[in-house]
Amino acid sequence: MARYDYACEQCGVFEVIRPIDAPIHEPTCATCGGAARRVYAPPAVTSPRSALRRARDAAEASAHEPTVLPRMPTPPRHDHPPNPLHARLPRP
Repeated sequence: MARYDYACEQCGVFEVIRPIDAPIHEPTCATCGGAARRVYAPPAVTSPRSALRRARDAAEASAHEPTVLPRMPTPPRHDHPPNPLHARLPRP
């Protein structure tokens, strides 16, 4: 299903949802019954610096020039106490 925007001169913009392969016809306004013309809008594009874009950039950069770290990364610290239920688990 595709969403198409139409504009009525008297009532404003409204949308019509129909299958992509449906024949194209100019709908009439549901409010006043007047003629409506198709309105084209820019596509919804995400921010160019989104998390996905940053991940792609990092993967692309490391494919040619691997990142060299000055030292081994430290594991993250867990500030919360360990779960006491884990003590009752069987040990190998």
